[in-house]
Amino acid sequence: MKLDILAFGAHPDDVELGCGATLAKEISLGKKVGIVDLTRGELGTRGSADLRDIEAKNAAEILGISVRENLCFEDGFFENNKKNQLEIIKMIRKYQPKIVLCNAIEDRHLDHGKGSKLVSDACFLSGLLKIETSINGEAQEKWRPENVYHYIQWKDIKPDFVVDVSGFIDLKIQAVLAYSSQFFNPKNKEPETPITSRNFIDSVQYRARDLGRLIGVSHAEGFTTERYIAVKNLDKIF
Repeated sequence: MKLDILAFGAHPDDVELGCGATLAKEISLGKKVGIVDLTRGELGTRGSADLRDIEAKNAAEILGISVRENLCFEDGFFENNKKNQLEIIKMIRKYQPKIVLCNAIEDRHLDHGKGSKLVSDACFLSGLLKIETSINGEAQEKWRPENVYHYIQWKDIKPDFVVDVSGFIDLKIQAVLAYSSQFFNPKNKEPETPITSRNFIDSVQYRARDLGRLIGVSHAEGFTTERYIAVKNLDKIF
């Protein structure tokens, strides 16, 4: 299956939190979107890896994701090395996306920055002819995404561009709350974490409202880019 957009996250729920509304909007416009989680989030204070698997599946269905895979890297300890780069290259070549979305370039959780650099490096390497990969014994062709964008997570990183997601923020929050073990849930008696408060969920909505305010719409999501965004002429800038 060839995808238009492939979003990577170090943990299940990273993609939903960082760019869930953008993906929902693109899907509504007919784009095929996939998600690849690097780990199962097994070190999370709440829940379990098995539960996170179920929650990730439910969140993907809410957003309308075409395919979701998990590379089962070691949560907290995965490295940006050849072995892991090759696994990501296989995903890029398998789905041949035009656009790749990945973790914030730097963040509170160390896996986010590591995952960001790992995926970014793999996107470049995936375009090299002499790196050979295969899936199920079938050789893959080289493929390099045209664009690699990084969504914003815990830290308030200044975006290079923002996407108008008006009308899709409720769907994003619904997908986020599908991870009932991880976020605000008054019925959950497990230990509190920085992301389990009502304030955290409110902050996700507030950031989208604030970015929307800055561009004159109700809600927006921000991204950073590894290279210049090009436009054909000035009136194409929204």
